Amino acid sequence: MESTENETSCGTPTEGAGPCCKVVAIVSVDAKGQMVLPKELREAAGISPGDKLAITTWEREGKVVALCLTPANQLAETVKALLEPLMRGSESNKGKG
Repeated sequence: MESTENETSCGTPTEGAGPCCKVVAIVSVDAKGQMVLPKELREAAGISPGDKLAITTWEREGKVVALCLTPANQLAETVKALLEPLMRGSESNKGKG
């Protein structure tokens, strides 16, 4: 697995925590659109042959600028964790305005 000495951080979720994201590998896409995830990354992420991965994209100005792979069996948990703070915020604003 290729790695970089300079980790690219998107911030810290809590004070004192490490970076929430970093560049851990660079992979190539072949003519069929396939790529290989490095063994070390698959092992660290607990990805096994046959596992399904959900792809989430982030867009800026109509272009995809980031991809996130989430094990499909963890997708509901991940979505819930992302949406709960938003839902709490909208519930607290119901009586306002």
